[in-house]
Amino acid sequence: MKKNTFVKFISVSMAFAALLVSCKSKKTSEERLNEVVVYTYDSFAGEWGPGPELVKLFKEKTGYTLNLVDCGDAVQAYNRAVLEKKDVQADVVLGIDNNLAPKALKEGILESYKPLEADNKVLFDLRHEKSLGGNWNLTPYDYGYFAIIYDTQSSVPAPKSLEDLTLPVYEKKIILMDPRTSTPGLGFASWTAAVYGEKLSDYWKALKPNILTMTSGWSEGWGMFQNGEAPLCISYNTSPAYNVEYENNDRYVTLIFDEGHVMQVEGFGLLKNAPNKKGAKAFMDFMISIDAQKVLPLTQWMYPANHGFNLPESYKTAAPLPTKVLEYDASKNDDYVQTIMDVLGK
Repeated sequence: MKKNTFVKFISVSMAFAALLVSCKSKKTSEERLNEVVVYTYDSFAGEWGPGPELVKLFKEKTGYTLNLVDCGDAVQAYNRAVLEKKDVQADVVLGIDNNLAPKALKEGILESYKPLEADNKVLFDLRHEKSLGGNWNLTPYDYGYFAIIYDTQSSVPAPKSLEDLTLPVYEKKIILMDPRTSTPGLGFASWTAAVYGEKLSDYWKALKPNILTMTSGWSEGWGMFQNGEAPLCISYNTSPAYNVEYENNDRYVTLIFDEGHVMQVEGFGLLKNAPNKKGAKAFMDFMISIDAQKVLPLTQWMYPANHGFNLPESYKTAAPLPTKVLEYDASKNDDYVQTIMDVLGK
């Protein structure tokens, strides 16, 4: 139904008034220099993520106020940083992984900064060029492996491979995430590309009938899975460790496939022309410290980039490691996603 001209005029007037209020409420430069603004994703910034504890610790250690801006998924945090690159509002973007890194580097939104003692604190295997592009445009803070998580209370058997996921028994039994807006979604797309290569389209044609839904982000999809809406969900190999740690529940298990798995390395980067560059660097130094990294295993549910401490017991019992780690060309992710979306008709 079309709205009349008067309603349109009121809407525009309200929007303009809101803009004026926003402009008037901008913080003074002095206040802004005491604050570090970080664009990130919902599960990091949220109540059950590492965000609240990191905000507290960072304030205690540095005196800065940490403002974690929940942009939805990491892809959305990245997109917001790109949209604002001519008028930068944040200081750091956090959550850009090895799949997004080539795009971020190409967009030129990042400024190189090597956090203090990074060579001693960040695992060597995470620092090489294949992970996040090298040159410290992005600094790793955690990593994990994409995996299919299985509900053992389901009536269907556990699949043993990506190929098994195409079997008729799994019709409408799989929850995925959109690779255009979700890092696990993009991770699964890359995983299938690494295994199937030029036959990627054929694989997704066979998989299509078995997809119950493709949510915009991980939180929504994982929530549906835990509510029993489907017995299979793309996530991380560490995800079931949460249920073991806090619920003493081994209902959900990580499936390790013989074809191999792909690794996700997550990083943060200093935004070019950041309003508070000094504060941003202090945050980046802090994020690879033992104090900050110890928060991640039981809130972020990923392996910390700094291995200077012991992992929780739940990681040993509920987070099996893949026997084979696959490599792929992340610079071709846009092509992989386009192929998949063409198959799905999205």
